[in-house]
Amino acid sequence: MAVSKILIASVVLSLLVLQKVSSSQAASDIPGNNIDCGGACKYRCSLSSRPHLCNRACGTCCARCKCVPAGTSGNLDACPCYATMTTHGGRRKCP
Repeated sequence: MAVSKILIASVVLSLLVLQKVSSSQAASDIPGNNIDCGGACKYRCSLSSRPHLCNRACGTCCARCKCVPAGTSGNLDACPCYATMTTHGGRRKCP
């Protein structure tokens, strides 16, 4: 009896994991969900006084948010996730 309960629990767990994996793959296949973070951040940081630092921070934000605001500064309303991400010190993380 205990073996059958363990078997059923492992089958249910396996199905849940498969569902999660397939749903995350489906989300990444949506055309608007993929962005060229390198290119977007290169343009975003083109006028920065510290371009390497800017690109690193922008790349992190882009990977998490899947968007980068247009232009070299401002336009944060176009990407709310990007605009609200902060450092441990409470400062805005994304350039």
